[in-house]
Amino acid sequence: MSDIEWIKSSRCGDGATCVEVAFPEPGIAVRDAKSPVAEIAFGGSAWRVFLGAVSRAELR
Repeated sequence: MSDIEWIKSSRCGDGATCVEVAFPEPGIAVRDAKSPVAEIAFGGSAWRVFLGAVSRAELR
């Protein structure tokens, strides 16, 4: 996944813990901006479930 464009969260500040997201086909990839070698990939439906849980504050 080295040739894809990573997008840093708009909520990142200086020195903050940040998440980066990329959209390689056919899914979505997520990584910690401070440790870019570790990536997690999701399929589209799993990504939607994850975002729903985040928006409902079900993850802590």
